[in-house]
Amino acid sequence: MKKLKVLVLDCETAPMLAYIWDLRDEGVTLDRLRDDWHIMSWAAKWLGEKKVFYRDQRAAKVLEDDREILKELWQLLDEADVVITQNGVNFDTPKLNARFILHGMPPPSPYRHLDTYQIVKRVARFSSNKLEYLTAKLCKKYKKLPHKKFPGFSLWKECLAGNRKAWEEMRVYNIHDVLATEELYTKIRAWAPETMPDVYQTSSPALECRVCGEAGSMQRRGMRVTKKSQFARYQCQKCGSWSTGEKLKEIPKAA
Repeated sequence: MKKLKVLVLDCETAPMLAYIWDLRDEGVTLDRLRDDWHIMSWAAKWLGEKKVFYRDQRAAKVLEDDREILKELWQLLDEADVVITQNGVNFDTPKLNARFILHGMPPPSPYRHLDTYQIVKRVARFSSNKLEYLTAKLCKKYKKLPHKKFPGFSLWKECLAGNRKAWEEMRVYNIHDVLATEELYTKIRAWAPETMPDVYQTSSPALECRVCGEAGSMQRRGMRVTKKSQFARYQCQKCGSWSTGEKLKEIPKAA
């Protein structure tokens, strides 16, 4: 069995600063934008491995210049076959791509994206699909951390002001988000639609699970029927995922 290189990722961005006249929602024109956003920190790890990569802007001479911390992340993305995020399809990867483009960096090699937010939204109806809610309900080891010393927006504000204690809390917070996202994925991966990529590649779905990688866990459970064929169907006794095996027979065309 071959395991694909699967990267679990989360990044934190700086807020934009703008001139406003009202605290209520209002459109901000470009001439009122004072400081644009940038990447403040990122954390990532290979699925199932212990080492967590982390980089932030605390030592940057120019806080808004995130080029150096993005070089290593670009390399990790270039190696990855699959990337797992929580709401990364709409936030993390577009934000990272914008910074890569601004720095003149080429696209990393193509990868498939597993977004836990979108998987849950597609197959279930929880009260909330946010990481805080889902990990509180589903995860045992890693739940999304609250900001202890620097609650709410103050964490970002103090990091931008150079507060070392705030940067350390950002490190713990960012890394924990990655660990929580990884655990959340293991809780919901059996529910991922068949259009999602399998983490493991195997030539024998009857023996090895393509979702969790467990060998000898597959149990024959009936068949999958399409318009043209019948296939053997298997369920993993470890993670509960279903997979399609060998073709059993062709369905004859109606006269």
